[in-house]
Amino acid sequence: MENKLQELTEKIYSEGIEKANKEAEEIRQKAEKEAEEIEKKAKREAGKIVEKAKQEAEEAKRKLDSELKLAATQALTALKQKITGLITSKVVDEPVEKALNDKAFLQKIIEIALKNWNPGKSGNLDVSLLLPEEDEEKLGNYFTSKENEYLKKGLEVRFDDRMKSGFMIGPKDGSFKISFTEENFKNFFKAYLRSATIELLYGEQS
Repeated sequence: MENKLQELTEKIYSEGIEKANKEAEEIRQKAEKEAEEIEKKAKREAGKIVEKAKQEAEEAKRKLDSELKLAATQALTALKQKITGLITSKVVDEPVEKALNDKAFLQKIIEIALKNWNPGKSGNLDVSLLLPEEDEEKLGNYFTSKENEYLKKGLEVRFDDRMKSGFMIGPKDGSFKISFTEENFKNFFKAYLRSATIELLYGEQS
């Protein structure tokens, strides 16, 4: 009886140990499987993060390259314009200033404008001539002289202290005026020379 009880006890113990070992093995295998899945998932997520970082880095590089290219193009264009402006100013400013300070030359231009003003070729000259106040002594005497042929035809001559150079001409009613100031002449010649200068310097048309 005692032997049977001992055998039964040992059997129960053995079966308990075997069952515990089996359960422990199952738990270990399950844990290893879960750990493997977690590792795979972590690797997949890490791969996605790395790929996204690469894409963002490439996009940032493309954007930076584009911005650098645009900035370089704008800087080059600004430099070309600056050089062109300096050259055209050097070519135009001094000669125009000198020409408009030559009262005989300015008088000739005014006479040409007056001569070609009246398209209807009528005897009357319905024109108002505006001159700088500082030119009143040199040009005024000529254009306000009673012997002046344009004055006899109806020319009106006025002087303005706000004008610095050149002249303005228009109908007496003031409906419009055509300006021939120093700035107008400079802008005209600079615009004319700018395209030719750009093509000469850079081989391109503006």
